[in-house]
Amino acid sequence: MDVTDIGNREEGKLKHRKVASGKGVVLTVIRTAQQAKVRFLHAVFDVTGESFLAGDHHGNIYAIDIGKNRFRLVQKTGQPCTALAISLTRTTEFLVAFVDNTVRCYDQDTKQMVGWMRGHEGAVSSISIHSLGRYAVTTSSDTAQLWDLDTFQRKRKLNVHKSVGIQKVFFLPHSNTILSCFSDDSIFAWESTTLVCEYQLPVPDFGPRLFYKTFAVTQDGKMLAAGGRSNLLHLWCLDSKKLVKVIQMPTPIRTVRQLEFLPNRFDGTSSQTLGVLSQDGIMRFININTSKLLFYIGSRNNTINTVAVSPTACYVAAILDDGSISIFSIQSLLEELSLPQVTIVSDNVENQAPLNLKVKSETIQRLASHAGGQKKVKIRSRAAGSAVENKENQLPGGLNKTRLVSILKTYGEYPAKYRTFVWRSLLCVPDNYGAYSSLIDKGLHSAYLSLHEKYPIKSQKLQRGLQRVLSALSHWAAIFGEAEYLPLLAFPFVKLFQNNPMLCFEVVATVLVNWCQHWFEYFPNPPLNILSMAENILAHHDQELLQHLVDCGITSQLYVWPLLETLFSEVLTRDEWLRLFDNIFSNHPSFLIMACVAYLTCCREPLLLCSHKQDFEYFFHNRNNLDMDAMLKEAYRLMSKTPASIHPTRMLSDFTPLTKGQYPVFNHYPEFIIEYQKREMEKIRRQELEYLQERQGLMAMRSDLVQRQAEEDDFYVQQERLKRAEEERRKMLAQEEEKLTVHRKNLAAMKKDLNVKELNMLEENRRRLLKLQQELQVSQINKLDQEIMRQIELREQESTAAVQDLDLRQMELEVQRRHLEQQLCKEQLRIERQVEDMRKKSPQRESTKKQELEAVPAKTRQSGSDRNWQQDSMAECLQNVEGQMRRRKLAEGDRLTHSPRDVTGREWDDVVSQRARLVERPQSRPAADTRYLRPGINTNHVETATVRPTTSKRAGSNMACLNSSSPAESTSTNFSLDRGRGHLDRKERELMKEIKALREKLVARAKEDSIDSSYTGSH
Repeated sequence: MDVTDIGNREEGKLKHRKVASGKGVVLTVIRTAQQAKVRFLHAVFDVTGESFLAGDHHGNIYAIDIGKNRFRLVQKTGQPCTALAISLTRTTEFLVAFVDNTVRCYDQDTKQMVGWMRGHEGAVSSISIHSLGRYAVTTSSDTAQLWDLDTFQRKRKLNVHKSVGIQKVFFLPHSNTILSCFSDDSIFAWESTTLVCEYQLPVPDFGPRLFYKTFAVTQDGKMLAAGGRSNLLHLWCLDSKKLVKVIQMPTPIRTVRQLEFLPNRFDGTSSQTLGVLSQDGIMRFININTSKLLFYIGSRNNTINTVAVSPTACYVAAILDDGSISIFSIQSLLEELSLPQVTIVSDNVENQAPLNLKVKSETIQRLASHAGGQKKVKIRSRAAGSAVENKENQLPGGLNKTRLVSILKTYGEYPAKYRTFVWRSLLCVPDNYGAYSSLIDKGLHSAYLSLHEKYPIKSQKLQRGLQRVLSALSHWAAIFGEAEYLPLLAFPFVKLFQNNPMLCFEVVATVLVNWCQHWFEYFPNPPLNILSMAENILAHHDQELLQHLVDCGITSQLYVWPLLETLFSEVLTRDEWLRLFDNIFSNHPSFLIMACVAYLTCCREPLLLCSHKQDFEYFFHNRNNLDMDAMLKEAYRLMSKTPASIHPTRMLSDFTPLTKGQYPVFNHYPEFIIEYQKREMEKIRRQELEYLQERQGLMAMRSDLVQRQAEEDDFYVQQERLKRAEEERRKMLAQEEEKLTVHRKNLAAMKKDLNVKELNMLEENRRRLLKLQQELQVSQINKLDQEIMRQIELREQESTAAVQDLDLRQMELEVQRRHLEQQLCKEQLRIERQVEDMRKKSPQRESTKKQELEAVPAKTRQSGSDRNWQQDSMAECLQNVEGQMRRRKLAEGDRLTHSPRDVTGREWDDVVSQRARLVERPQSRPAADTRYLRPGINTNHVETATVRPTTSKRAGSNMACLNSSSPAESTSTNFSLDRGRGHLDRKERELMKEIKALREKLVARAKEDSIDSSYTGSH
């Protein structure tokens, strides 16, 4: 055994060798790191079947190519994987499930991660990819999720109750159906796009529960196998949605860990071989039809953990318990079929009602059903005295031919469910897998490469199956490549056994060896000896019909040979043909000739009415109304009533099955003719090859000539096209220039219109702006007028308040002045009284008095001077008060004089006139001022007292007082007011001039606007 240690290398060569016969292991792959073996966990093959991916415990993914004898590291993930899958369309991409519950997509070539899928809460146990490669289903114990591999987004999620776990969810091959298998052994089928439940597979309610753990589907998606914690296997037909078989494995098998269908090339896509990996680590391969153990792989010393099967039926990769990978060759394993085959007990089931068929060596117990009713036939073992006869009639699989014939005679046919099994037993099919595989490996025979042209078949599967069987027959015996009628003979068997090509080949080979004896002795002519035997039998039993045929010029080549070369497939229906061959396979090979004669005798009435050759040809190549029971009864009568001298058994030998291991040599034909034909065909083929080579050379020369001519023609055509294109371009340019000129004119006109519109718009905007400005100016003037009126009112109020305050103050001062004058008058009167009293004193003191009188004027003058001083002080105070009041009034007048310039003259005249009235109010002294002076009192002092304050007032200050009654003072006050009014009048005139100029400007601008608008309207 060759062992390849990958180690830490990223790529390298495998120690690969060709497997000798009897040796199954191609090579073993291991990986050691730091003197410790690293275990491989999972493996999966790609669509080519020549390479596979393997993931180890360290998270490394290796691509192992058996065909190229190389390996390489495609990804380092750093964590162990729990599942692997390879994309079916993007062959370089693969999906890996990790222990962190994520699924990632990588590219083998770029070693880059393409996508990342999250959403599982538990470890992902399986990954299933749709046959078109767009969707993928990932399964964990708690949920199953459907992913879009284009966007790596989750489309759907299947949630289940915690008490019901999910075992596996996967796509069916070449279908949009998803199968979901749960821990309660329920199996549902869903449509992948709408997720609508299509059906539920029935589970038998009898027998022990299997607790399904593993499932397998054939490549054509028509058969489902399931196993679990039991030695039973359940097989469903997905077309009929029924449980069709229950297979019981040997007793040591207690649990089925993995199931895999082996897609053998000779099985087509039906995959009749099933691999069963049990708890003992040994994988056994069985045939699900015969329930026989074919071979097994693995040993108890190094058990198998899991396997991966190549889709092309080339290799099986098994991951062993020690972590290594052993690669087995399926072809080498099939060559080991010489080991004794063990029969396994199998139960066939239909409609969930068990029909027990226990295959043993001594007895047969069977429940057969018939259309007319149900009968129970129980055949027990015969007595010991008939052991020799039993041995002669014993068939493979434990059946007995005599008992089968008795059943056939009772019911007229075998049960349809067991017909294949019965035929295999009657024909003793050897199941030579190795020999058939070697014939298939030779490929299609040259004689049948163009079979589809001569015999077109609508079904491509049937077409390929027919080509495969005919090619295998031609490789087995050269005569079968020359027989033109062989496709007609083999087609009904190909259609019947289309899912098992090897069985079809062996059945057709058995028919050719036994029921076609002496057919090829007169090749390439029809078997005249066989036709003569049929004619002799017809002459013996129905001379009238034979004479009619002779009279019409119809020979046996027209009425017997069409039936033989097609084996009645053209004249019988499917059910009638099956019934006929139930009887043919159960009798001597001469029964076929008797059936031909029986067909003639049963149809003698319509044959006697035919008189033209075309009618006979049509009759024997098309279906006719026929009683099959009567024909079979007539055939059995002919078998028993035909004399031995003309009986076919005299020339035909008994049934001889095909040999085990290798097929027998078939040379019952004129070899010289075949050799001559082969030589001639070879000569013709060589001549044809030479002719083809010469023709190919001539065709090459002709093609070169034609190509050069075509190139020249293309060149001239191209030049002509270029010339025409140039002229067309020139015309187009001229047209475009004309269009461009027109467009330019239109554009200029549009531009002019736009300019005019723009000018009009600008003019309109200007007019609107002027109008807006006028409105704004008017509004401002109105606001100014309102403000002037408000200021005037405010100033009037203030002037009124000031005048009132001045009047009040003047009145107060007048009251104080009068009070002081009264005091002075009282003091003067008191002095005068004192003087009068002094004058009335005695004359004795005249001198004294005289002196006193002389002194009195001085005192009086002194007192008068004192009083004058007091009066001067009071006058000075009054003058100061009046000066302050005059200053306040002048300041108020100045403030009113400097009012805003925009006050109109009329309003200001009102203000000035009102102020003048207030100022020029008469302030005359009351006439009662002198009434306080009594008659006779010298008023000089009073006059002096009154004049002196005035004089001092005039001398001390030039300020005018509004309350003074002096004409000089009044004149001074009026003069100051007139001067302020002139200033105001001047300001008023200037403001009116400005308003007039502004109005003239507005009128001139309005005239200009009207002239411009009239000019624009005229244009």
